[in-house]
Amino acid sequence: MLSFLFQAPQGVGQTAAEATVVFTIYDFVVNIGVATLLGVVLALVYRHTHKGLSYSQSFTQTILLIAVIVAIVMMTIGNNLARAFALVGALSIIRFRTVVKDTRDTAFVFAALAVGMAAGTGLWQLACIGAAFLVVIVLLLYATNFGALYKSEFILRFSFDQNQDSAAYLAKIGEFAKRSNMLHIEPSGDGRSLRLTYDITLEKDASAEKLTAALGQVSGVSDVVLIVSKNDVDY
Repeated sequence: MLSFLFQAPQGVGQTAAEATVVFTIYDFVVNIGVATLLGVVLALVYRHTHKGLSYSQSFTQTILLIAVIVAIVMMTIGNNLARAFALVGALSIIRFRTVVKDTRDTAFVFAALAVGMAAGTGLWQLACIGAAFLVVIVLLLYATNFGALYKSEFILRFSFDQNQDSAAYLAKIGEFAKRSNMLHIEPSGDGRSLRLTYDITLEKDASAEKLTAALGQVSGVSDVVLIVSKNDVDY
């Protein structure tokens, strides 16, 4: 079987056996294959469980690439301390200025690093078991919405003529929303109207189009705006 022999210069106190790492073609293929497979799993789980409006396709691809690249780096280093320090020095010249919008994204970066390190060093069982535990934990957190406070589904804003009866628009909101809370009231400069802001959760059979159309027909209501804020606005 073909193999690649990495021979590092023998240093003080270092034996030839400690300075030599042998990788076969099988090692390369399996290590990179495991890293790729687990990277794809992490990327798919990230995409499936992502919440909010800051989803990035490039970040999803980066999760996969990090796992593969780190596996290659770990095979490059082997057990050679000098090569490890040389790699750190080479990477220190790189400056990463990309701002991580969601702290949860950082956890997936570390997960990809851990999986790549385990796969690159031939610890396939550790890589697979560790990735499996991470996937299960992420899916459970997603399914239970763990740690969430109160979540708003829509933000409703509209203007209301103070000379009209507020019971009409309140009845319409109650008809389409299973829950509503007033967030803000702002009087106009002339004192004739109010700018109202509600956060609402619609009934299962209701739609945003029906609610805005119904409110638009209420006497005294104008400038109806419904903003989608599901999983993105906390109170």
